[in-house]
Amino acid sequence: MRRRSFLAGTSITALPTFAATSGTPRQVVAMGDGIAYTPAEYAILLEKLAPNIKSDNYSLGGAVKVLEEAMARELGKEHAVWFPTGTLANHLALRTLAGENRRVIVPAESHVYMDCGDCAQTLSNLNLIPLAPGKATFTLDQVEEVAKQGAGGRVPRNIGAILIESPVRRRTGEMFDVAEMKRITSWARQRGIGTHLDGARLYLASAYSGMSVAEYAAMFDTVYVSMYKYFNSPSGAILVGPKKLLENMFNARRMFGGGLPHAWPFTAVSMHYLQGFPDRFRHAVQTSETVIAALEKDSNFKVERIPNGSNIFRLRVFGVNSPNFQLRSEHNGFSLADANSEWFNVQVNETWNYRSATQILESLRKGLG
Repeated sequence: MRRRSFLAGTSITALPTFAATSGTPRQVVAMGDGIAYTPAEYAILLEKLAPNIKSDNYSLGGAVKVLEEAMARELGKEHAVWFPTGTLANHLALRTLAGENRRVIVPAESHVYMDCGDCAQTLSNLNLIPLAPGKATFTLDQVEEVAKQGAGGRVPRNIGAILIESPVRRRTGEMFDVAEMKRITSWARQRGIGTHLDGARLYLASAYSGMSVAEYAAMFDTVYVSMYKYFNSPSGAILVGPKKLLENMFNARRMFGGGLPHAWPFTAVSMHYLQGFPDRFRHAVQTSETVIAALEKDSNFKVERIPNGSNIFRLRVFGVNSPNFQLRSEHNGFSLADANSEWFNVQVNETWNYRSATQILESLRKGLG
């Protein structure tokens, strides 16, 4: 990834703030959901945080417990468990919720179904039933049809759990329809069917939908949130839910090889960025919306919004080829991922706080040459 150092010309203490207060503004990196640290930058951050970090023991206690308790409060749940990956958090949530009823409804475009190498099927004998290919949202009618088919078979098979993902990475950040989400989770609760939210990017969805993360979580039995996508840890995930369901989950975590001897280098950084993140990200979104509104009025650019989208929009430029625009924009403080068929996928993250909307627009217009 081509970019300038995020720390150049400023101290590490300025990272969580809205903008640099002196000198040249730092680079906006409009790719990824968070701040992409180099190893050297991450080491500097850990050194700064070190005096207040308490070590854990095989992912129990210390900085891990501090983060778990904070995330449980944030999401309004009784208990939280840290995992090294979201793949494992999702898998063990579904395994636990399903119990003896091995049929699990999932979105056809979900991470669990498309990107995990059939781990839930192979390791836990779950029968994943995908719904709504090519879409972010499936409907209660579709869920009821699956339930009807299972119950009416020669050997009746009940649904054990339902997974919903939102926002959906494979749909360019499109969010699951909230009204349908409420209908499905209410229907499942009435029938004793477990519900799980793959909310890896839940804090991003919250800024765009206006719903708090706790409001989302209240609809589900368990919720997974990523700790690396925008809380900037090298890896990590949090699973929240009822204490009765999760208090001994650390045993399953170890059984699947996820009980790391020392998780504090991950959790301390996540906790650092969790504090104040909703306000910082809302500010970044406001800046991006000002930029988008200006670009939509400029004939040199075309903006395409994702229907019911979140932090990704598409940008096309005219009068200059995409690679040249990309290089010039980066030279002037705004980094983009490579274009795909003349369109850039532009992502809003905390680095949009490093420059004002006016400065970002200037960077993009200088990219035209």
